[in-house]
Amino acid sequence: MMRLLAAPLALAFVAFAQPAAAERLVLSVSSHRVLITSNFTGDELVLFGTIEQDAGSVGRSGNVALVATVSGPRRTMVVRRKERYAGIWINRRSRQFPEVPSYIAVLTNKPFDQIAAPDVLQRYAIGLNNIVLPQSFRGDVSDIKNDYREAFLRAEVEQGLYREANNAVTFITPGLFRATVPLPSNVTTGDYEISVQLFIGGAMVAREETAFEIVKTGFEQQIGTFARTHGLWYGLATALLALFTGWIGNVVFRRD
Repeated sequence: MMRLLAAPLALAFVAFAQPAAAERLVLSVSSHRVLITSNFTGDELVLFGTIEQDAGSVGRSGNVALVATVSGPRRTMVVRRKERYAGIWINRRSRQFPEVPSYIAVLTNKPFDQIAAPDVLQRYAIGLNNIVLPQSFRGDVSDIKNDYREAFLRAEVEQGLYREANNAVTFITPGLFRATVPLPSNVTTGDYEISVQLFIGGAMVAREETAFEIVKTGFEQQIGTFARTHGLWYGLATALLALFTGWIGNVVFRRD
């Protein structure tokens, strides 16, 4: 009896010890630090990557798709609804979006409906319609698809801070790819994350992450640092500068 049990257990141990067939992503970016100066009008970052396969996954075939999601520092945003009251338009209702990404770019090599099923895309929060955008309402925080969410997405897309592109990932060779990450002039400074997901036949088989940062440099960096560390003095200096500018304008354009 012991010999009969030992053989299946040994085979199971060997099967468990063998590595499973899998793909692996290796990522790199053209620069891990983007500098913002006084004449900054936007920039582009290039993402490079390779798909490495082991002996068991070399022959795997199917619908191969890549999704690169770039997300920026989180911030709290407020969306206000204007309503007509007593003949004028005023802000009446509002909805707060706490800790949402200040920048999102979803870059793929093909349309979303050719990557995976809708429930799979929703599970992995792929695409602007599926990303998590929590709303704060009456003490409750949850991701709700409503008019406020649509207005928030529309405003961010118009500013170039949220975007989707289904032809932004290009395969140079079957295992080598690149993607261009556009950075608008109004981009927020801070740490940015890049998550790349590999789908084959509608299933995610690999995922890898990398990061970069956007920082101010030169005179802008000094002013920003001073404003954060010496808020009172910065406020006083700003007020005095405004008064001085107004006085100079009055003297120059004064009519005798």
